[in-house]
Amino acid sequence: METIRFDIDADGIATLTIDVPGQSMNVIGPDFLADLDAAITRIASEDGIKGAVIASGKASGFMAGMDLKYFGSMLASADGERPAPAAIFDEVFTLNQMFRRLETCGKPVACAIEGTCVGGGFELALACHRRIVGDSPKTQLGLPEILIGLFPGGGGSQRLPRIMGVQASLMYMLQGKLFRPADAAMMKVVDEVVPQGSAVEKAREWVKANPNANTQPWDVKGFKVPGGAGGFNPGFVQTMAGAVPMTLKQTQRNMNAPIALLSAVYEGITLPMDRAIRIESKYFAKVAADPQASNMIRTLFVNKQAAERGARRPKDEPKAPTKKLAMLGAGMMGAGIATVAAQAGMDVVLFDRDQAYAEKGKAHVEAVLSKRIGRGMTPEKMAETLARVTPTTDYADLAGADFVIEAVFEDVSIKAEVTKQVEAVLGADTIFGSNTSTLPITRLAQAWSKPENFIGVHFFSPVEKMPLVEIILGEKTGPAAIAKALDFVAQIKKTPIVVHDSRGFYTSRSFGTYVQEGAELVGEGVNPALIENAGKQLGMPTGPLAVSDEVSIELGVKIMTAAKKELGDAYIHQGSDDIMVKMVEAGRLGRKNGKGWYDYPEGAKKHLSPALGEMFPRADDQPGVEAVKERLLYRQLIECARCFEEGVLETPEDGDIGAIFGWGFAPYTGGPFSHMDTVGIAHVVEVLDRLTAAHGERFAPTRQLRDMAASGATFYQAAPVKAAA
Repeated sequence: METIRFDIDADGIATLTIDVPGQSMNVIGPDFLADLDAAITRIASEDGIKGAVIASGKASGFMAGMDLKYFGSMLASADGERPAPAAIFDEVFTLNQMFRRLETCGKPVACAIEGTCVGGGFELALACHRRIVGDSPKTQLGLPEILIGLFPGGGGSQRLPRIMGVQASLMYMLQGKLFRPADAAMMKVVDEVVPQGSAVEKAREWVKANPNANTQPWDVKGFKVPGGAGGFNPGFVQTMAGAVPMTLKQTQRNMNAPIALLSAVYEGITLPMDRAIRIESKYFAKVAADPQASNMIRTLFVNKQAAERGARRPKDEPKAPTKKLAMLGAGMMGAGIATVAAQAGMDVVLFDRDQAYAEKGKAHVEAVLSKRIGRGMTPEKMAETLARVTPTTDYADLAGADFVIEAVFEDVSIKAEVTKQVEAVLGADTIFGSNTSTLPITRLAQAWSKPENFIGVHFFSPVEKMPLVEIILGEKTGPAAIAKALDFVAQIKKTPIVVHDSRGFYTSRSFGTYVQEGAELVGEGVNPALIENAGKQLGMPTGPLAVSDEVSIELGVKIMTAAKKELGDAYIHQGSDDIMVKMVEAGRLGRKNGKGWYDYPEGAKKHLSPALGEMFPRADDQPGVEAVKERLLYRQLIECARCFEEGVLETPEDGDIGAIFGWGFAPYTGGPFSHMDTVGIAHVVEVLDRLTAAHGERFAPTRQLRDMAASGATFYQAAPVKAAA
């Protein structure tokens, strides 16, 4: 066996130690399945084996889920075509059958869990007769498959409800929520929580003391699901009747996996386990056969992990971790960056023009940390982290910093002045990063004597919660600066993308089109409620008008005015410009002053403002919701495609990751480039041509899109991931 070490002790207890070679975490692949199959056969057939313990040989944890490269191979045949659901069923049912063989092998099997145990690894644990977990605050258990477009397909959708009840299990599976050991024990998902490092010993003791504990509760005659199940059980009927509409509302009917999960639970829960797991595999194969699952897996898991592991980092540059960060600007963004940097163990000098502002920035760090007391944060750890942050107004205190991030006011001259002051203290060999969200990096780099050491490091608000950092390369940015910035992002455990310089770069520029198209629609007299609902039905986290209020209508007008001044005759006027200016002139600046597209009455819920009907009279002929969704979607798609054609983006991977994690682009699509590939580039061009004829040149397809449509090319065929340079 290559992935499992099989040992038998003097008491006849077999220990299966999983250690998949070449993987930092144990995963389920073809070699593991073959080895597990052979191990189960030995356990069941050898009289000298009285029972078994399954454990991990890796310090990283017990086991994650399926090896997603292996899973991807299930979804593509040799000719590149997607197999039919029936063929996928045969593949996925193999795992279900194997776990079923394990729990009916006739010998007691205990699972000794140390560290993370999720996905298929947790389903393996559920198929054991006893689950013993080593206690650690870092240990997580559960079934998060729904987050990448799947649902538990190794028996989890059938065993978990039989252990903890239908309602409670659905709450966890539908949200992809994970258990901590104590919570899992309280809900009887695990049987024992023991001191860290002792799970294997305790598991062996249990097997030795319970030689006849070889039957799962659901295989005992008379078993009842906790809380009840079946069409004649009022509680079960009420749970399912409520779960379906709630799920449809939360997913806006865009996600395949949640409804398939509900169907599998509803149909399988009252059946014998052998039939129930066939039901699960049937629905799992149906979900897996749809491109939605593979698109989500590729972007939300495979490509995200690759980005975090340095896929775009220059390969020949030595590691350059940041030890002391010079954080310029102690406002919301600067204080947020200081928080995550201090948590990562860096010393942070938090600089601002006024000591009170600098102290306020440090107070923000303290407030964030205090909210985490009891959730992995102790008072001692908080004090230690807070001590790393030094608020100051003195540039001399920046001495010794090996990385700079600037987050001062969005004005070229102000940023240039600060940049020169810092260079006088640190020298131009230090890497300087700007957190600007719109100003061209090449222009800002002119204030630093060595522009090869200047780079954009664009965070999203709130910094502590938003996972993405957009790294922007100026015309002269060098590999040392790229490596430094990416190493910093890795230290703070966020996800990077790397893009080239452009006004608004990739994320702000492309996200802005969603807001702009919303404003265009209002200007045409489209009902604002229709626009907002269409945005949410599209899969965006909120409507374009609501998000415009949040980021500030006034800020949008300031950015537009600055762009006009900078570009002169090259500026392309949009109809939305006039609408936004009209809003600002009317004093409707956004949420910050209590009135924008919405009104924000004190102590009451926000609502779309009646004033909009007076400012932008409602058209008699209203479009359908699908037409509005199409405009909101394709306005974003064409801007993303322009970024790709212009070289702002080098890879579709960066484009998809940046869209989903940066501005919340519909996650079920896998991102704009995955979506265009899936619906077909020819179809995209056809829709864009129609929208251009109806609504103007902002929808005009790029030359590259037309060429791709003609040749049958796709974005993911054309652009392999490569290191930034």
